[in-house]
Amino acid sequence: MSAGVTISSMSTYAILGCGSVGHAVAEELAEEGKDVLILDKDESRVEALRDQDLNAQTTDISDPEVADVVGDRDVVLILASDVEANKAAVSAIRERGGDQFIVVRASDPVSEDELDTLGADVVINPSEVIADSALRSLESGELEYKARQLAELLEASEGTLAILTHDNPDPDSIASAAALQAIAAEYDVEADILYDGDMGHQENRAFVNLLGIDLTPLSEAPDLSAYGAVALVDHMKSGEPDIGTEVDIFIDHFEPDEGIDPAFIDVRPNVSSTSTILTKYIQEFNISPSEAVATALLYGIRAETLDFKRETTPADLTAAAYLYPFADHDTLEQVESPSMSPETLDVLAEAIQNRDVQGSHLVSNAGFIRDRDALGQAAQHLLNLEGVTTTAVFGIVDNNIYLSARSKDIRMNIGNVLQDAFEGIGDAGGHSTQGDVEIPLGIFTGIETSDDNRDTLLQLTEEAVRRKLFQAMGVESTESGNGN
Repeated sequence: MSAGVTISSMSTYAILGCGSVGHAVAEELAEEGKDVLILDKDESRVEALRDQDLNAQTTDISDPEVADVVGDRDVVLILASDVEANKAAVSAIRERGGDQFIVVRASDPVSEDELDTLGADVVINPSEVIADSALRSLESGELEYKARQLAELLEASEGTLAILTHDNPDPDSIASAAALQAIAAEYDVEADILYDGDMGHQENRAFVNLLGIDLTPLSEAPDLSAYGAVALVDHMKSGEPDIGTEVDIFIDHFEPDEGIDPAFIDVRPNVSSTSTILTKYIQEFNISPSEAVATALLYGIRAETLDFKRETTPADLTAAAYLYPFADHDTLEQVESPSMSPETLDVLAEAIQNRDVQGSHLVSNAGFIRDRDALGQAAQHLLNLEGVTTTAVFGIVDNNIYLSARSKDIRMNIGNVLQDAFEGIGDAGGHSTQGDVEIPLGIFTGIETSDDNRDTLLQLTEEAVRRKLFQAMGVESTESGNGN
């Protein structure tokens, strides 16, 4: 076999039943130079095919002898509109012992199952194919329409655009903001990326520093009312938008619980990251992304899908494939392998020591901490323990309790669990696989924090939080166990 020759290029084909579908397939294969034999019982159709220099024979495909006619063919496509004839052809080929690769046309889900049982390798239902094609066209048309809306808004914008990430932003939120900033620049609109909270996670700090993304704390920025327009990207992880001003642009992959009415909104819960959505806009606007933006978006998708191991959709994969050649992979490697800070290591050690495992659920208290981002890292690490599907780690910073949870239990939406557990007493946000809560310490104790009462506060908080979490998870908390 010569270099570069593939099995596919050597295949010989037979098409059984040459109506409109079979004819279209035959023409495509012939244009590719494939060896194609066409069988159909309609003599006039066969003559017409021969006039087109196609290799066609008059044969009733429901006749058992059809198996001998196609015995030397590698691939058999059975595409007649007569499903009973298709069944007979599949049966004849398999009963003869033929090991050809068979693609066959069905008419409905019942005939799909029957043809699969008879031994077809691939079963095609034309109505489903048409529906899928229509949906893809609809998605493409919607994106074009949305891109036109966004362009019109940016063109009409006066002044600087404020782009808000969610609180304590993660790579998906930061990357999405950087992409929207790049799109705005195409329309000569200056944009500031703003965030509230902290950026304590060492991966996030490395991400921003290495890529040179300029983020401004909300407390150091002008009042939002001074901006020409306000955009929220990947903001729902912070809970409902409450920024004290009107929102002009809202882009997220999580639905807001309450209706908001911005001039432009694009919410797609059918993808796993907001970076995926912004990548589609980069493509639609025909923008060649800078190395920094492409690297940021690719990392945003990978981080949100746990490197394509969690809730990954075809859209996420195609977006990542598009970004791949533009990205700086050396920088990606540096971002993904930052050194763990001593504070994070201390929080993880404390969480391991204090873990309480009930069934497959783990809750742990990290005590008094300085870096609340370390809670999420500890929760993610503890999710690797054997038999554990859901983790929640909490700690006290100043006068607040912070909690971070992770879950790989497909039956549970951990974001909803946290909202149910702490409704009315704390701010909870998240989605099916992760969530965070902030609770004023006084809610549980009514006592101000001091050096003298730290241990008492910790004990009171631990009992209350553990009980609420296990109850919300549907687990009856028994005597604490560390899972050993």
